[in-house]
Amino acid sequence: MYEGVNASDGIGIGVARVAVEPDLTFTPHAPEDAKAEEERYQAAVAKFIEQTNAQIERMTKTVGEEAAAIMGAHIEFAEDEGIRDMVNGSIESGMCAEQAVSEAYDMYYNMFSNMEDELFRERAADVADVKTGLLADLLGQELVDLSTLPENSIVVVRELTPSMTADIDKDNVAGIVTETGGRTSHSAIIARALEIPAVLSVADATSNIKNGDMVVVDGTNGKVISAPSDHDLEHYRAKAKQYAEEKLALEAYRGKETVTADGEKKLLVANIGNPDDANVASEHDCEGVGLFRSEFLFMDAKELPSEDEQFAAYQKVALRMKDQPVIIRTLDVGGDKEIPYLHLVKEENPFMGFRAVRYCLNNPDQYKVQLTALLRASAFGDIKIMVPLVTNIDEIRQVKALVKECMADLDARGVSYNKDIEVGTMIETPAASLIADDLAAECDFFSIGTNDLIGYTMCADRGNDKVGYLYEVYQPAVLRSLKRIIEEGNKAGIMVGMCGEAAADPLLIPVLLSFGLGEFSVSAPSILRTRRIISEWSKADADALTEKVMQLKTATEVKAMLQAAVR
Repeated sequence: MYEGVNASDGIGIGVARVAVEPDLTFTPHAPEDAKAEEERYQAAVAKFIEQTNAQIERMTKTVGEEAAAIMGAHIEFAEDEGIRDMVNGSIESGMCAEQAVSEAYDMYYNMFSNMEDELFRERAADVADVKTGLLADLLGQELVDLSTLPENSIVVVRELTPSMTADIDKDNVAGIVTETGGRTSHSAIIARALEIPAVLSVADATSNIKNGDMVVVDGTNGKVISAPSDHDLEHYRAKAKQYAEEKLALEAYRGKETVTADGEKKLLVANIGNPDDANVASEHDCEGVGLFRSEFLFMDAKELPSEDEQFAAYQKVALRMKDQPVIIRTLDVGGDKEIPYLHLVKEENPFMGFRAVRYCLNNPDQYKVQLTALLRASAFGDIKIMVPLVTNIDEIRQVKALVKECMADLDARGVSYNKDIEVGTMIETPAASLIADDLAAECDFFSIGTNDLIGYTMCADRGNDKVGYLYEVYQPAVLRSLKRIIEEGNKAGIMVGMCGEAAADPLLIPVLLSFGLGEFSVSAPSILRTRRIISEWSKADADALTEKVMQLKTATEVKAMLQAAVR
């Protein structure tokens, strides 16, 4: 048995098809005709864009416009003027097209790979995919083709690129296994849209699993079994049947309110990364947006997005959600995110450096552009402003003062906005947890960012396998912090939500209900399942379990007790 990242739920049983990647090695050389070399590069770009547009057209028919739109990022990177100028400049200085393309895309790959936010780290895979496509054309190599696989195939590949996923014949692919990738990668998103069970980041999968092997892919639990026994096959076939029945049963929760077993109403909302994600969230029956990451506007731009550009994006989500709440996080950028036009300085420890609200308050004129755009959008829906990485009262007060300045400017311009717009903070540091009572007096709402709160509390990087045992929400220190934050927010009468991955954790949900969490913000595919789990717990039952849990001393003990209770 092998373990990896549970990227797409379900059980897949079939025959392994190990994909062989093309040989993209080349010998750097100086071209005889730089102009001809530039034309060769431009031809490769044109062909790549043509092929990608064809993939988008196919995907629109098979998985819908939202998932197909992911491939648009590939076209953006292929057409990016900065990359093109870099490649052409390198060719003019004496490089062949292959080397120029490789070096330019490697620079962007390294930039995205080193970013803190997992969503943006995953953009590195898109960059690598474009590089592979261009090099394959320049070198005359054929890319991996997953469009003509036999029935019940289990795709095993080192890296499943978005372009590979786009060509998959979903009727014939029973499961996917890769050596790289995470839950937020575009490949994982497309796999979930295709409803193909997938386990990513399985070490040495292409070496250990042989072509023709019978394989079981447990995408729900992140497990892969090669050459399963008869007992294993019987067990997983039963699990596959159970999964299908449970998925069908979840449809009974569509269109229903999110309430506990004893009738207490909760708000179940979605995390999104761009305006188009709001459509997906609505299709999954969300009750609003609990986290809209605004960074995409800045990451995908060549210069600082204007007030109108930002307003258009925020307005689009507000209109899509109608009267449902939409919490938009202001720019969360820092020394680890190399956005050229922001001229950020590299830092030895960017995770604790000049980032998020610290950067924004140091650039008030720039920040006011975003705040003004948010205020304008608030005239079209229930927009709320969330401030990231707040660690002291002064920060939230300064942001609120800037909001007042922006309001005065809009009044002078005669532009309408919600004069009672709510301003809250993302609670994601031990400092914010410790002064939660003071922050609650200044904020209109809290949203707990468990991903960073766990890391900062336990001093553990979730990307570091060696300290992975520390990076767990079940750690008593983390649970005590969550309890304090929620209690202080409730005491002050403000809404307390959670937008980290823990909000959809079936094991943790009863504890969160006991603590008094009012809003659960989860990924769109997790909405119906989270609604069902919430409906199964009364406050009394959740309290009884949580009282025992909070007396335990280790994460292992906590997790074991929660697993037993959920079973």
